[in-house]
Amino acid sequence: MYVLIGGAGLVGLSLAKKLVELGHTVAVIDIDPTACRYAREQVGAMAFEGSAVSTEVLLEAGIRKANSLAAVLRSDALNLAMVTLAKHYGVPHILSRMRHPDFAEPLRLSGANHIISTVELSVSTMVNAIEYPQVESMMHFEQGQIEVLKLGISNNCYVVGHSVAEIAQDFRFPTGSLIIGYQPHPHDDLMIPNGSTVLEPGSTVLIVTKPHCLHQVIDFIEGCK
Repeated sequence: MYVLIGGAGLVGLSLAKKLVELGHTVAVIDIDPTACRYAREQVGAMAFEGSAVSTEVLLEAGIRKANSLAAVLRSDALNLAMVTLAKHYGVPHILSRMRHPDFAEPLRLSGANHIISTVELSVSTMVNAIEYPQVESMMHFEQGQIEVLKLGISNNCYVVGHSVAEIAQDFRFPTGSLIIGYQPHPHDDLMIPNGSTVLEPGSTVLIVTKPHCLHQVIDFIEGCK
């Protein structure tokens, strides 16, 4: 996949590095020659020096062949301009970072398929870490309508020794919640469990649920024998 990134700041370079490691072809655009040199020499991405909202630079960087474009420039206005140009040149998948919520609708109308609010994401992550310190990680989907949480199973948890089917049939386990991932030990690969999968102490589960069921799910999983 050919991915074009507007902005070689910390987020842009980190994104480029991860995508290169995953085997994608990545091009970065930035006005800073030092950042461009770093992208080439340390990240392994192509880098084009200039404005990411310049049609000449975008064409030189190959926007017409880009499969995805990420606008992570220093301002929402610049990101909006880059998204508009990406839509104009037919980029099928467009992402944009957003700082101020007032830009959400303009970015969407301009063609952004995904809009990532850096402030909202940071605050949400911190709130979850404060409210649910026992949860290793949590992700939100569909504007927060669905939550996926990663939860460790300690030795004295109620669910130890029980199968996924038994847990799903327990009336205390919230309706509509599902165990969708299971990692028996920290160094094992994550697997998709079936009904006969038995939860072991020291394992980790991925659970999908509704936001209002989070406390109920955690209390049930962590309940002592």
